[in-house]
Amino acid sequence: MRCRRRQKTKKSCRMPERIPGTERLLFKPKFIERYQSLLGDRYNDFITYSLSWIRKCIRVNTLKISVPDLVARLKNWRLTPISWCREGFYIEGSRYDVGNLLEHVLGYIYIQESASMIPPVVLDPQPGDRVLDLCASPGSKTSQLAQYMNNSGVLLANDISHDRLAPLGLNLQRCGVTNVVVTMMTGQRLAGLQFDRILVDAPCSGVGTIRRSLRTIRQWNPQVIKVMAVQQRKLLKAGFGNLKPGGVLVYSTCTLEPEEDEGVVSWLLDNEPAATVEKIEMDIKRSSCVTEFDGIHYRPEVKNCLRLWPQDNDSEGFFVAKIRKAT
Repeated sequence: MRCRRRQKTKKSCRMPERIPGTERLLFKPKFIERYQSLLGDRYNDFITYSLSWIRKCIRVNTLKISVPDLVARLKNWRLTPISWCREGFYIEGSRYDVGNLLEHVLGYIYIQESASMIPPVVLDPQPGDRVLDLCASPGSKTSQLAQYMNNSGVLLANDISHDRLAPLGLNLQRCGVTNVVVTMMTGQRLAGLQFDRILVDAPCSGVGTIRRSLRTIRQWNPQVIKVMAVQQRKLLKAGFGNLKPGGVLVYSTCTLEPEEDEGVVSWLLDNEPAATVEKIEMDIKRSSCVTEFDGIHYRPEVKNCLRLWPQDNDSEGFFVAKIRKAT
């Protein structure tokens, strides 16, 4: 894996700064009941971090510049390494418009949330591999995969609509990705193709992204969770069908709903005897995975997945599973 253990730095004890106006936001009673059940005495921390500003992060695009050279260019900014991604940094400075930096326009950096960098690190594609990014837009993880592949091999970046392909194409072009084939189709239509490594960063209810999108609080609905879980099962099944024997698939979401996370992985294990869930070794604070929720018991192997609450690492909430197909 590309994750490298860094010397741990002393962390600040200060709480994150609350987003103005969030004291007037109301969580639905069912949301409160559900997450108090999941978190117990950690529920208040979850709400505190979910309603606080998220740290700005960048990933150095090594297809265009080395990490030391980029750090030298941004000498007027405070860059703090992200322990689980050697190209990732928290960025602080007198300005907030990181997207207007020349380095961003030139494709030297990609503005990407720290937890979002995890799935490509876990997938660990190698130069020369055949890789599928099944739900690729807007291209943050796709461009990260390409840089790990050093623009060699084949990277198929797929999504399902013209609206989603537009930002994908622009970001890949800006980052200098040249080993990519962009397609627009459902995952099921890719049947017959075989890949060494596959990323299924699935559409989800997005509970882990509340601090970036407060409207998630208003839009949260238990029925949506059920609909998303059905779609995620279809995507994961399609992706696993495209995986070579011995290959690795990473399934990830930015939600914290057990039905969309451990529940989907458990469903795959029940239906695909060739699938195994591998332990994710990473220098990161993690929480226990959910093995039972709302009267439903999940496969014990889901303990090997990575479940991150916002309060764990002052990041988005995220879920990552590393799945291997037997030879």
